[in-house]
Amino acid sequence: MKVILFCLYASFYITSSKGTMNLPKNVSVQAILAFGDSILDTGNNNYIQTWVKANFPPYGRDFRGRKPTGRFSNGKIIADVFAKELGVKEYLPAYLDPSIQDKDLQTGVSFASAGSGYDPLTTTITSSIPLPVQLDMFKQYIGKLVRNNGKEAAKNIISNSVYFVSANTNDFIANYFSFPTRRSQYDVRAYSDMLVKRAASFVQDLHKLGARKIVVLGALPLGCLPFDRTVAGGPRRIYVDKYNKAAQLFNSMLKEKLQLLASSLPQSKVAFGDIYNPLLSIIENPQRYGLEVTDRGCCGTGIIETAFACNKFSPTTCSDPSKYLFWDSVHPSENGYSIYVDQVLPDLVKSLF
Repeated sequence: MKVILFCLYASFYITSSKGTMNLPKNVSVQAILAFGDSILDTGNNNYIQTWVKANFPPYGRDFRGRKPTGRFSNGKIIADVFAKELGVKEYLPAYLDPSIQDKDLQTGVSFASAGSGYDPLTTTITSSIPLPVQLDMFKQYIGKLVRNNGKEAAKNIISNSVYFVSANTNDFIANYFSFPTRRSQYDVRAYSDMLVKRAASFVQDLHKLGARKIVVLGALPLGCLPFDRTVAGGPRRIYVDKYNKAAQLFNSMLKEKLQLLASSLPQSKVAFGDIYNPLLSIIENPQRYGLEVTDRGCCGTGIIETAFACNKFSPTTCSDPSKYLFWDSVHPSENGYSIYVDQVLPDLVKSLF
């Protein structure tokens, strides 16, 4: 039973827009570029050897063509919603998609890989694409832009893009709280400090390659996710306090570090993307946001199904995911992502422009 629960844990973590955001005058976003884990992976894991995938039904049932694309949702994920709201394009393609065209590269792609994290041990566990490899993919991308569009045009795209980074959930859930290795080396504060230092290093690497507007998303309210409440919340599926406290500590440290970076990196804007508080507000006040269910997902029973456990044989999958914050027991529905972006994008735009 423990093996089954861990596989579900790892596979999970290892895991419609209302309109375009009004940007300041004379401001436009050339492209969206995404790095990290499952909330930004638009299908890269389809093309690597990993068991952390979502390229099968019922994933994608509300996506264009009603086809699974590798996105961990019923439709769009947060990367797509940001791209649409910032006026770039409707969908953000995966960089490893062999059908990708030059026009797609010009407006951005996702390098993210479900299951990734800041800690190198995390991707050893999940067989996902490590962040340093995602950075190498970005370097390849820059080379393609230069070859296809010229050096100046490529430089303009790179410097006028918005970069999103999300990588910490798997570090805590699929790694730190699931295996003894890191717990024997670090307490929660020390581990969070290590992750924050790696996040800062990644931001600096992006800056060296030309990135000037970078959003680093913080940790989710990990202990409030349906899967965690089922596995670690006891018979009543209460919030898992130690997971939430770890997320809060990491967020406070990350926010402070990003503020220092923002003041030290020339000609750049670095913003902390709060995901903890907005998502917690949605979970605790569903009616305020037009939702009905936030304690379980739409797929199957909604309390444990995610990744391979959320499949076409899952019984009792809901008929209307738009009423649910979560699609599976970990990842939000398309509507859930859209509600979240509506809450945070105005402040992010103020921080970036």
